Amino acid sequence: MKLSGRNPVIERLRSNPTSITKIYIQHGFQGTLFIHKKARQWGIPVYQIPASKMMKIGRDKNTQGILADVEDAAYVPYDDLLEAALRKNRCPVFLDGLTDPQNLGAIIRSLACLGKFSLVLPTHDSVSVTESVLRVASGGENYVPISRVPNLGNAIKKAKEKSFWIAGAVVQGGQPLNEARLPYPLGLVVGSEQKGIRDVIRKTLDMELSIPMACDTVSFNAAHATTIFCYEITRQKKKYQKESKQ
Repeated sequence: MKLSGRNPVIERLRSNPTSITKIYIQHGFQGTLFIHKKARQWGIPVYQIPASKMMKIGRDKNTQGILADVEDAAYVPYDDLLEAALRKNRCPVFLDGLTDPQNLGAIIRSLACLGKFSLVLPTHDSVSVTESVLRVASGGENYVPISRVPNLGNAIKKAKEKSFWIAGAVVQGGQPLNEARLPYPLGLVVGSEQKGIRDVIRKTLDMELSIPMACDTVSFNAAHATTIFCYEITRQKKKYQKESKQ
């Protein structure tokens, strides 16, 4: 798998250097001192190559002058993800039928920025972590544990057995997000832009939430909506923790 761009490669060197097998740097690329230092530390070969070869290796994508060969995405076993979510106070986000790699990459980047989140993807009818996803995630994949499960409904039921409340993000008809008092520990389900959350999954929800919008004819895409929901989850969690200590 190829990882392109200065920030994604640097973040991988910081957080998971053993997953990198080699690094390519285009002739004339500046600001590589940290990259060379970390690569020497971990025994990762670095190759200086001309722009023409970089284009060939990068399959004509914009690599921003740096490219790394990395291991395929390592998914966390779901039981381990749940246990860590409880122990570390993370919110698992279940993506139901999301197929756009751009959206998944943007979601991973947002969750990494907010912190204390993990992701659960179904193995069927869903995007997985690909090179395109990594390019958009911009290094965020190093900070968001991700699991793949054969049956999302069963995964949600298992989370509920572990005492998680499950909220679903719906376009219309849910409790306004700005008025809801969220329970914890909490998991969030986000559906696809075209179909939303499937009926079979909606039956497992403890609550449905909607983002208040001024215009009913347009809506947020999946990545933007997830960011808004997860920001509010983070905000209320901090408030809840503060109140619990008083």
